[in-house]
Amino acid sequence: MSKKTIHDVEVRGQKVFVRVDYNVPQDKAGEITDDTRIRATLPTIKTLLEKGAAVILASHLGRPKGEVNASFTLKPIAERLAELLEMPVKFVSDCVGEAAESAAAELKAGEVLLLENLRFHKEEEGNDPIFSEKLAKLADLGVNDAFGVSHRAHASVEGITRYLPMVAGLLMEKEIRFLGQAVEMPERPFAAIIGGAKVSDKIGVIENLLEKADLLIIGGGMANTFLAAQGNIMGTSLVEEDKFKLAKELLVKAEEKGVKFLLPVDFVVANRFAADADFKIVKADEVPAKWMALDVGPESAQLFREALKPCKTVVWNGPMGVFEMANFAGGTMSLAQVIADLKDAVTIVGGGDSVAAIEKSGEARKISHISTGGGASLEFLEGKELPGIQALKNKR
Repeated sequence: MSKKTIHDVEVRGQKVFVRVDYNVPQDKAGEITDDTRIRATLPTIKTLLEKGAAVILASHLGRPKGEVNASFTLKPIAERLAELLEMPVKFVSDCVGEAAESAAAELKAGEVLLLENLRFHKEEEGNDPIFSEKLAKLADLGVNDAFGVSHRAHASVEGITRYLPMVAGLLMEKEIRFLGQAVEMPERPFAAIIGGAKVSDKIGVIENLLEKADLLIIGGGMANTFLAAQGNIMGTSLVEEDKFKLAKELLVKAEEKGVKFLLPVDFVVANRFAADADFKIVKADEVPAKWMALDVGPESAQLFREALKPCKTVVWNGPMGVFEMANFAGGTMSLAQVIADLKDAVTIVGGGDSVAAIEKSGEARKISHISTGGGASLEFLEGKELPGIQALKNKR
């Protein structure tokens, strides 16, 4: 860990601006349906409070497009955070300006303040320097504990570091440590499981992992494109025909580098994209003309299970099928169980759907690290430098 963390700086008596990622799902009534991201920041907040800091939290929620929108207020999150911390959490109706400055100035050591949604100002995503400076004026020190947005050069993530020294929070430190080890110094055999809909979304990740992994498993809609590129008829399954050439090149590259490259050998197919559609199991090269692959089949699940058994490092990003529908969740849930059962391996799960699947499986506690960043973890695995991490203070 080459970046400074909250353990490397003096925070007693300081007002500390903490960028968190409280972009949590809510129902139509505004009730939080999953507070995982809030709970993930508690160690950083509690540590800062114990060390005598006044904590100013800042986050975005949803896509209000630079305008005030009551549907995206962070007030319910302040209430939930207060319950989790078992202490009052102050809330202010803006993140900059007179109200925010006054609330920050009055905040005492041991107290917590949550600012209103950063994205109520278009300057946040525009990385506006004046907006960045206004945020910086609220505090003496900055902490980035929002790995999930650190691939974005936004005002509260990257711009603010020009006016306020920024260090890593404990969640950020954990993300960098686990993902960094997987990419740079994995214990082998190292397996990467990549799922999701499109090859085009994860080209860079696959290319980078082919340089590092011993085993690469492809599932989800992505697998359809690889199989179709090999000449298989995929019915009405999602296929990216313009990526056939690339898919073939990646398969050749895997062979040249000695990377074991596994694709599904059977599918659960349906006659339409619906939870109540007719479905059946077929071989990967026998998808009927008017049917579509919506999950990997049991033979594929067994193939993946056996291949993963000896692995010491496993990274999983992306589901094996349309796991939101019960009839097409078997492959993803089976994989979740397999990864959870790897007792001697470092296991890392990243990406919203993969995290949702592991939570749904009830095995999340057995995973070494569950990443809070979907796009950020992908770009990290792709080998890209994340602006929010790059801008943190170095130890030397």
